[in-house]
Amino acid sequence: MHIAMIGGGYVGLVSGACLAEFGNDVAVVEVDPAKLDALRDGRMPIFEPGLDRLVTENMAAGRLSFGNDIAAAVAGAEAVFIAVGTPSRRGDGHADLSYVYAAAEQVARALAGYAVIVTKSTVPVGTGRRIAEIVREVRPELAFDVASNPEFLREGSAIADFMRPDRVVIGAETERARAVMRRLYRPLYLIEAPILFTGIETAELTKYAANAFLATKVTFINEMADLCERVGADVHDVARGIGLDGRIGRKFLHPGPGFGGSCFPKDTLALVRIAQDAGAPSRLVEAVVAVNDARKAGMAMRIIAASGGSVRGRTVGVLGLTFKPETDDMRDSPSLPIVSRLVEDGAVVQAFDPEGMAQARPLLPDGVRYCRDAMDAVTGADVLVVVTEWNEFRALSPERLKAAMRGAAVVDLRNVYDPAAMRQAGFVYHAIGRP
Repeated sequence: MHIAMIGGGYVGLVSGACLAEFGNDVAVVEVDPAKLDALRDGRMPIFEPGLDRLVTENMAAGRLSFGNDIAAAVAGAEAVFIAVGTPSRRGDGHADLSYVYAAAEQVARALAGYAVIVTKSTVPVGTGRRIAEIVREVRPELAFDVASNPEFLREGSAIADFMRPDRVVIGAETERARAVMRRLYRPLYLIEAPILFTGIETAELTKYAANAFLATKVTFINEMADLCERVGADVHDVARGIGLDGRIGRKFLHPGPGFGGSCFPKDTLALVRIAQDAGAPSRLVEAVVAVNDARKAGMAMRIIAASGGSVRGRTVGVLGLTFKPETDDMRDSPSLPIVSRLVEDGAVVQAFDPEGMAQARPLLPDGVRYCRDAMDAVTGADVLVVVTEWNEFRALSPERLKAAMRGAAVVDLRNVYDPAAMRQAGFVYHAIGRP
């Protein structure tokens, strides 16, 4: 099949490369000149394990190409995916759909015959209907269908998520559209991946509901962690105790400084707005958004308290800046409010992240020193803070950390170290949800 992918960002690039791996001819449209040049040269504009190999191999096989000409990309396409950004709209939290609607109009003008126009971007309920209206306004004579095919990719494991998904959700309303999507995802039928066909509105809402539910689990265990600290319980044992219940499950029950990234913050906020506009407000999701925002902001106060009430003039070593490991994504990372507050209060911050420092520079205050490795960030620190749980940080022995640091306070916001070993090494060790 010939597929056009409008947008070469995270979702479009990963989805396009994986669809090419299925044997399809995929043309990815990217209008950013710098990003397009990088892609054509085989240089990835994002960090995602295994993506560079997948892109390079499929480009070499002639199944994956990159360009900025929509008309050329959609020529002969049976499915055209819209995978452009839907950031939170400044001021009201609604998803900004201007890029989606602009892409729909351009696709409508470029199509020469029938195709399924598929939203891969995360879009509010009703977007598919509006896309259909736009296409009809531009090309009343065009035969087409609109479908919704939300992505459920986790940064750091996106390729595996696409190739062996928990489920594929497709909102389509004609048999012709469903037939196209069935052929496209035939490799997943062969491995018996669950493929759920729904209405368009149902598919659109499913993505938001899934992310909101996972964000709720994260927020719930963070609140339980706070309670554990007050009553002398261990949140990890609590998480295991409830996670072994098959109705609850063990995933997303890891305490920390709050969720960030490209999906949870904007999707929970968008769902709040969607529900309010529909007259069915979601009080639970509203609380999740508020609690998570407060938690990220409050993490700096934990560090300041562990420093004796002030960080002015003190050196704080920060390990990890991205919102999670195995990505370079800084969007809504807890490190942003944490580091900003520490610098504002007079701390000297020296930070290291294996992949995210280039992305962090324009987002964090001037004066942050970006280190060459983890031990460079640790050396001479009065306080050490673990913000992101990269595996290489777990391998740092307490004795090595203690020898390099000037002070003895460690604030482990991801609970990567063993409390007993840290205390035995002479640290004043602060964790999340541990007695």
